[in-house]
Amino acid sequence: MAHQRSTTDVLIVGAGPVGLSAAAELRRHGVHCRLVDRLPARLPYAKAVGIQPRTLELWDRMGLVRDVLEAAVPLRGQLAFVDGRERDRIELTMPPEVPYGFAALPQYETERLLEQYVARMGTVVERGTELVSFAQDRDGVTARLRTASGADEELRVPYLIGCDGAHSVVRKTLGLSFGGGAFQEEYMLGDVVADWDLPSGYGIRSTRLGADGSPGDVLVCIPLPGAGRYRMSMKLPPELSPSRGADAPDGVAHGLEGGRGPSLADLQDVVDRLAPRPARLSGLRWSSVFRISHRIVDRYGRGRVFVAGDAAHIHPPTGAQGMNTGVQDACNLAWKLALVVRGEAEPALLGTYDAERRPVGEEVVGRTVRHAVRGIEADPEDRRTLLLREAQLLVGYRGGPLAGDPYGPEGAPRAGDRAPDCAGLTTPIAAYPLRLLDVLRGRPGHVVLLYGSDGAELAGAVEAVRAVGDLPAIVILAADADETTGPGDLSSRGGPSTSGGPPSPGAASVSAGPSSPAGRSVPAGPSSPAGRSVPAGPSVPVYRDAAGEFARLYLPDGATGLVVRPDGQLGARFPLAGTAAALSGYLRALSVRQDAPLRHPVVA
Repeated sequence: MAHQRSTTDVLIVGAGPVGLSAAAELRRHGVHCRLVDRLPARLPYAKAVGIQPRTLELWDRMGLVRDVLEAAVPLRGQLAFVDGRERDRIELTMPPEVPYGFAALPQYETERLLEQYVARMGTVVERGTELVSFAQDRDGVTARLRTASGADEELRVPYLIGCDGAHSVVRKTLGLSFGGGAFQEEYMLGDVVADWDLPSGYGIRSTRLGADGSPGDVLVCIPLPGAGRYRMSMKLPPELSPSRGADAPDGVAHGLEGGRGPSLADLQDVVDRLAPRPARLSGLRWSSVFRISHRIVDRYGRGRVFVAGDAAHIHPPTGAQGMNTGVQDACNLAWKLALVVRGEAEPALLGTYDAERRPVGEEVVGRTVRHAVRGIEADPEDRRTLLLREAQLLVGYRGGPLAGDPYGPEGAPRAGDRAPDCAGLTTPIAAYPLRLLDVLRGRPGHVVLLYGSDGAELAGAVEAVRAVGDLPAIVILAADADETTGPGDLSSRGGPSTSGGPPSPGAASVSAGPSSPAGRSVPAGPSSPAGRSVPAGPSVPVYRDAAGEFARLYLPDGATGLVVRPDGQLGARFPLAGTAAALSGYLRALSVRQDAPLRHPVVA
């Protein structure tokens, strides 16, 4: 057996969308990782198809979203039919401030794009490499791998993440419970072309009622890229059922079956019976039989080993919540691991992964089971709230270990909430307005947003930010700020940007005075007259909220500061006068080491 003590910081097991997302985020934060998968190649199945707006926002900040948008197709809504008659039409229309809508992309395409992304940063998926076993101690994890050549390798790493699916070796080895249940029904899937007169871009749900008026057979069709192409799912006729029954490995009846898939004729027979319009199927790419469970682990990790995605939670595919929830698991864990690996935070920070993400997993499992059994009508929420929840835009961590003081007026986004995007940010040079996502794109770490209209107050807040934690800051000038405090007058352009990423076109800057020793909280420096720069120092980008949309969405109560976490959630909200104290409190919650302040991540 080959023994290896490498420079790898994190071993990721499983190269599906969740494992690839974990690798992408770790690499963006300058952490070395290895990504192994036991399969020799990507599977050709469109298992996870729906991509939620929140996932697209995360991929935007990574710089991946353009590739996804060019490959995906829009999901415009869902048409529900009962006995051939249209009963409901759901339009998947987001509020205008949400930058992305719903999309559909086969899982193998999602994996291809993510795989290319991580490869550009130096991490290549090691295919045909299987995790055989692992053991951990207080200093690290020793993993035994079997490579594609059949050789055994022993690898010593600080941390391990299991993204290895419903039958996870990592979860089993950790001894985590996986409580829940299973649906007895079996279903069949097919990737086909449908020739019918239904509108494109809409999912189709068609039900036939039984003789007693109860729901009977159901046909669900999700659009895929390609003219008339859909992924169709339907109950499996008994005569096509494989013999596996409910005795799946580790008691989990979930996912695609092995063996022969249904034929095109099998799928056509069901479509003839259930489709709301006559349809001729063709172009079968693949088909399979699958079963559904709903289960969740009792904890998302133990010690130096963690689980994410299907290794942590499985549930019905209603609402396309599974892959998207797993991607958010990965993004939540990765930035925290990066801080610990880089020596900037204590390992206690990693406990917040379970505290924040397991309640989300429990809610998703419960909601998808309700929708699978009783339909979307099972939730009493108004249609707009329900849509935002399905889009995963309401996922938040208020009351969690990192949320801190719930400062802010009623209805305003507070610590723990998603940081809303907004449009209409301008600079003196760019001839077009920017969105907040444009400003944050490419910045992998924390960012502090400082909103106000008084140049002296903003400059003092910038100085306080630099003194407390060396965090990158961005100034957002209020729309009604006097022209004398506009970006052109507030700026001092001599210093380098501290943004932690590429500057946006034409961004002006404000300078702060010399920083105090790292980790020490200091008050803002003495005020200077409005419109006058403080002493020259590292510059900070300045944007104007020209359209007033930042103010409308964030509801600042006067001059306000916000910390945007690497995963796009708000870490803190505070009045500018309390910048130093608020940031010191947030850094304490992060378990940031006093002798190693947060740095700007650099891809290694």
